[in-house]
Amino acid sequence: MSERPFGSGPADPDEPDDDLIGDDDLMADDDQPLDYPTSEHAGEDGDDGEADADALNDDEDDDADDLDEDDDDEEEGLESVTVEITGLSLYTHHGASEAEREVGQRLVLDLRLDLGEADATATDRLEDTVDYAQVCQLVALIAQQRSYRTLERLCATIAERMLIEYELESVWVKATKPEPPIPLPVEGVSVEVWREAN
Repeated sequence: MSERPFGSGPADPDEPDDDLIGDDDLMADDDQPLDYPTSEHAGEDGDDGEADADALNDDEDDDADDLDEDDDDEEEGLESVTVEITGLSLYTHHGASEAEREVGQRLVLDLRLDLGEADATATDRLEDTVDYAQVCQLVALIAQQRSYRTLERLCATIAERMLIEYELESVWVKATKPEPPIPLPVEGVSVEVWREAN
């Protein structure tokens, strides 16, 4: 048998040539053509992924902006009014000893009334807030109508009455004895009581 030159094709046209690769050899195991992604398709997929990521970031930024705007609106809408009375001086009969309650002494009272929101900031009407002149009259009545052994009880009584008479969020009362009956020199002794509305 004679040798045939390399690449000259099969000696017999009907005899298959093992050196040649046909279309059947390019089929996958499931008899489907192999699909190789081209660079064009890969680029499109990458662009779509970047676009989705950008859209997600934009949505997160929008949500953060909305939260910031809500916080700003809440801060702008908050308003609180406080009425303070300082140095209300009254002659009272409070003290631990019987002599102190009989003789009496000067007492200085300070109050802070937390109203929360008050319509008077918009209406400019006295009836829409707390009249501090009436508060002083009521405090004087409470402090002078009877005697208490402790300043704690006096302050608590005043605080309770303020919460009953007025629409308050909280009240703070301080009672000071400028000249307490003790053998040592002091500028004063005081007691503070803070109450919050139920």
